[in-house]
Amino acid sequence: MATLPVYNLNREEVGSIEVSDAVFAAEVNRHLFYEVVKWQLARRRAGTASTKTRSEVAGGGKKPYRQKGTGRARQGSRRAAQWVGGGAVHGPRPRSFAYSLNKKMRKGALRSALSLRASQGRLVVVQELSLGEVKTKRAAQVFSRLAEGHALVIDGGSRELLLSVRNLPHVKCLPVEGLNVFDVLKYRHVVLTEPMVRRIEGALAK
Repeated sequence: MATLPVYNLNREEVGSIEVSDAVFAAEVNRHLFYEVVKWQLARRRAGTASTKTRSEVAGGGKKPYRQKGTGRARQGSRRAAQWVGGGAVHGPRPRSFAYSLNKKMRKGALRSALSLRASQGRLVVVQELSLGEVKTKRAAQVFSRLAEGHALVIDGGSRELLLSVRNLPHVKCLPVEGLNVFDVLKYRHVVLTEPMVRRIEGALAK
């Protein structure tokens, strides 16, 4: 099993923890990153773009001019697509961009992302993440020491920690259930406690 150092909030090494090779020392499959991040971003799309067809545009009830004798092309309505203000043909309509992705791929990508951060020395395991108070300045100091101020923090759901980091531009706090590939790759460091390591291992074990 791989071993990771355990730190206190001052980035002082106070011990070590054995972690599963299958989760934190797996082979890094970068193609899975592409597939899973694309899937995540597709699910986030609002899909609210919309245009009106000729049947939905106001007006256009009267024929613009007579059928014959004008020398111009025949027209039946000013709301047809070729007229300014007319309806759109095959324009965007509200839709969902979400699609399904194999659970094995999602788990594999997450294992690869965590293993990548661990191999880079950017997976920071701490004894505890209790700040003692809701204080953004204190949180900024702690994560500056732990992760150079650029971290994804995986926590058990501490409201104190969530409120302390929400105004820090490069620190994001997520419950362990919200751990995802996009955020692991977006932030330079991943900071988590020993109990969170065990919960992640339980969720991602093959």
